[in-house]
Amino acid sequence: MADVPDGNVDKGKKLFVQRCSQCHTVEAGGKHKTGPNLNGLFGRKTGQAPGFSYTQANKNKGITWGKDTLFEYLENPKKYIPGTKMVFAGLKKKNERGDLIAYLESATK
Repeated sequence: MADVPDGNVDKGKKLFVQRCSQCHTVEAGGKHKTGPNLNGLFGRKTGQAPGFSYTQANKNKGITWGKDTLFEYLENPKKYIPGTKMVFAGLKKKNERGDLIAYLESATK
């Protein structure tokens, strides 16, 4: 398991706005964009947001999203789920991933 650094929610929100919000929303009932709405992400299996058209690779990955899985995924999405349609190159800096995960954890409940 990856050692996920404690993140800063405010820094994570800035990262989300800069790097993620063009394709994702976080609020309950938020619309899908190019990527799925992320509300309820923690504890959900890959490829399971209702109403979003996922690749078979995402559906078949079969992991449950949590801090550790997101930490690994966000470093290099295409390596973690080969065949995903997510075009994001990833966040290489551990502290940035920690910040983004802290924000997602608070914003997607």
